[in-house]
Amino acid sequence: MGYLNCVFSSSGSQFDEAPVSGGGLSQNKRFSYGYASSPGKRSSMEDFYETQICSVDGQIVGLFGVFDGHGGVRAAEYVKQNLFNNLISHPKFFTDTKLAIADAYNHTDSEFLKSENNQHRDAGSTASTAVIVGDCLLVANVGDSRVIICRDGNAIAVSRDHKPDQSDERQRIEDAGGFVMWAGTWRVGGVLAVSRAFGDKLLKQYVVADPEIEEEVINGSLQFLILASDGLWDVISNEEAVSLVQPIEDAVAAAKRLTQEAFDRGSGDNITCIVVRFHHDNPKPT
Repeated sequence: MGYLNCVFSSSGSQFDEAPVSGGGLSQNKRFSYGYASSPGKRSSMEDFYETQICSVDGQIVGLFGVFDGHGGVRAAEYVKQNLFNNLISHPKFFTDTKLAIADAYNHTDSEFLKSENNQHRDAGSTASTAVIVGDCLLVANVGDSRVIICRDGNAIAVSRDHKPDQSDERQRIEDAGGFVMWAGTWRVGGVLAVSRAFGDKLLKQYVVADPEIEEEVINGSLQFLILASDGLWDVISNEEAVSLVQPIEDAVAAAKRLTQEAFDRGSGDNITCIVVRFHHDNPKPT
């Protein structure tokens, strides 16, 4: 699940092939999710996604991620297949979830780089993930996929796009001996348009997989969250995304609506998004 291998023709205002889509509901009915993913106007697909609701030591856990590959699909596919397994098997998953997430990101990155020894092309991937544990939502990010939440009707970004021209990112890269230059957009070493990513072994000294992690309380004011690749955010603002999703109760329909809207607005990239809705009228299990 998560990789669509098909060629898309961009004629007309509708997808010639409908986006891959689906969704589910947590066993305690406290949250539901929907996803939609399409190559859009591109002939190749480098977006992956993962959606899991599982029981870890008897506790229901939601795991959601969008992984946007570059230089091929290898990194994004590897992260999709391994990141969450590394996370939930971490000994401090419940006692220090932030530490577990940071360790899982870096461990997954190092293991992927080891697997790349015989490859001649440098592959990398963004990652934006959301983890639901009890009343806690933890969002982690490397790269320029993005996560936003809707709280009391307001759009709030809970991840930051990692771009090389941000002052702190540029400083970190230069302190490590690298450089940032303009080549159509700001790029690390004149090559890569994101400053953090999985993989990218030739730039690893500068392009780290250290995630920025935000924690949010899941309460009555938190309505939904949206995770999406930059194919959506290139053409839809955070506020517009919230306005589009707000009236659509079904998370699958909401994800498909966002994906179609991004395509209709002329996005030239692969488009993948996940919508997670919280249902506060369902009582907590006793």
